[in-house]
Amino acid sequence: MGQLSPEEWPARKAIVNGLPTNLILTDRRVLVVGGGPIATRRVKQLVAAAANVILVAPQVTQDLRHLAETAAITWHDRPFEPADISNVWLAVTATGVPDVDELVSQLANDTNTFCMNSANARHSTALPMAMIHGDDEVVIAVSGGSDPGRARALRDAIDLQLQSGQLPIRRTRMSSAGTDPDIHTHKGSVSLVGAGPGDPQLLTIAAMHAVAVADVLVVDRLAPAILWESPGPDVEVIDVGKTPGKHAVPQDEINAILVSKARAGHRVARIKGGDPFVLGRGGEEALACLAAGVDVDVIPGITSAVSVPAAAGIPVTHRGITSAFVVASAHDGPAGVVHAAANAPSDATLVLLMGVGKLPAIAAGLIESGRRPDMPVAIVESGWTPDQNTTVTSLAKLRTGSVVVSPPAVVIIGDVVTLRASLGDLATASADARHA
Repeated sequence: MGQLSPEEWPARKAIVNGLPTNLILTDRRVLVVGGGPIATRRVKQLVAAAANVILVAPQVTQDLRHLAETAAITWHDRPFEPADISNVWLAVTATGVPDVDELVSQLANDTNTFCMNSANARHSTALPMAMIHGDDEVVIAVSGGSDPGRARALRDAIDLQLQSGQLPIRRTRMSSAGTDPDIHTHKGSVSLVGAGPGDPQLLTIAAMHAVAVADVLVVDRLAPAILWESPGPDVEVIDVGKTPGKHAVPQDEINAILVSKARAGHRVARIKGGDPFVLGRGGEEALACLAAGVDVDVIPGITSAVSVPAAAGIPVTHRGITSAFVVASAHDGPAGVVHAAANAPSDATLVLLMGVGKLPAIAAGLIESGRRPDMPVAIVESGWTPDQNTTVTSLAKLRTGSVVVSPPAVVIIGDVVTLRASLGDLATASADARHA
């Protein structure tokens, strides 16, 4: 085959109409010509792909020298010779010398060997792609044509969407054993997902990803409702939340649901408002999964104990007022709250979650235990939603039962409440921020 002009290169259209593929190069000979930074990057990729890398270059980077010294690659310390192109599956040229790179490309073409010309994509028959490796063996390759910088930028943007669950990454077909599609071999798991105080904008990327790949959603009503309102057609949603007039699913039953669904080979996302380990019984559920041999992980969330006061312009700590705060459940009445307050500094902010119906008794108990009757109190209802409402009062007035509030609500007791008069509301909830 004679020399081709640049206009006659067979790869001249490959940039736009090539066949996407993933080359399996395990133990196959790959020639790399050149020893600079670009060659170094390509060699590292090839080593990761378990290729048999033959490097030809009179000068190489320290990284390439180390790979050669550890026998990860074979290095020939000399300029390129035409015989080097024989018996290789792929040639990569990155010398920075146009005549040498073009010679390697031409010889590769003459011997029916794919070639990646790092200096000139039009002289290549194999084009590099920016790779993304996701879950479940998902691999996405992105080409920027002859612009590798654009490929990397696109890769990073797609990778962010993958990690945040904005792309449809949940598997739609179970692995099967033999010919029976009902015999699932995929190992199930449980993710305890903290979904924050109610606004989906406060979800972590890890939380969004866990929900996006889940086959089963086990949900609480205090998490953002949008998470499970429009699931995929084959995603099971199990509501175990507590609502007024609705009998709550016992914790033992919730534990059993998580274990059984995971044992059936499903990815289970246990979606909780706030943080799973802040009065969310996440520890109990994790112990139940581990006792049953089920893989479990936790994805922390933004706890309402801190985020809801912040939304109402109340920092739980503030220099000159207090450097400590205590979080306690109001669900069981004053005894637990008084005990928590007794073990804290006298100026510590007290944050109460759940149990707003028991606030008069709790206020009475705190006053009896030594808290000032005029101690400021703020009650923030439906924090981080468009329905957020804040009531500022005192322990003395709260004790009378005249303050009427509705769950869900966070109660803040302490002198930090006075800062709200200066700060006001500090959050604007998104349109999708609401509880179920």
